[in-house]
Amino acid sequence: MEIVIVPSPEDGGRIAADIVCGAIEKGARTLGLATGSSPLHTYRELIKRHRESGVSFAAMSAYLLDEYVGLTPDQPQSYAHTIRTELVDHLDIDNARVFSPDGGAADPSEAARRYDAAIVDNGPIDVQILGIGLNGHIGFNEPSSSLTSRTRVKTLTERTRADNARFFADPADVPHHVITQGLGTISDAKHLVLIAEGARKAPAVRAAIEGPVSAFCPASVLQLHPHVTVVVDEAATGELQLADFYRYTTEHKPAEQGF
Repeated sequence: MEIVIVPSPEDGGRIAADIVCGAIEKGARTLGLATGSSPLHTYRELIKRHRESGVSFAAMSAYLLDEYVGLTPDQPQSYAHTIRTELVDHLDIDNARVFSPDGGAADPSEAARRYDAAIVDNGPIDVQILGIGLNGHIGFNEPSSSLTSRTRVKTLTERTRADNARFFADPADVPHHVITQGLGTISDAKHLVLIAEGARKAPAVRAAIEGPVSAFCPASVLQLHPHVTVVVDEAATGELQLADFYRYTTEHKPAEQGF
């Protein structure tokens, strides 16, 4: 696991975009996408590079991490709609190759199984973008999630529902259930890129990076993965015991290795 500490969220977006663009140059064809606030600077940077530098996503396929149960892609609060608004509609990627769980399915559990099978059949995902919740969740794998779990239906905690209420007209409208890639599914990706911004994320970042590997902090499963880059701004490092060490190793990283 490599920890990259940056001065600002904008700098973090550039680092994460470097990783994605570098992977594309090396032949990557599958991208895993997260929604939420953490990846936004990365997505804006990717859009900028597509427009100004000609970075092409035409050969890429993309898979979303999760979707609310009960929402269809045409509803503005759905993640399928959100990712198109924030990223896909601004790139040259084929919309038909941007996949998400079917939140409107009559049988969400079966939809989850089909989605997991599609990722396995067409994967592994080359670069998976991740955010982290205040309670350490990635995707919607809330605390107590199995570290080897596959894509499935999960119940959201009230804290997570409250965090997402800002996207809904009424907090009561926030769904109670989601279809989410499991920690095992996420861990199948070749390169995991976790982005964290702001002081509120500092406890979760510490637990994920320096705490024990435990279902209590689902993001701690990243410690077991062979290729993880954690990009955090200064505000999110407030509880890291080894922050100075991470800064030193980043500054002295071999030039040919990159991120």
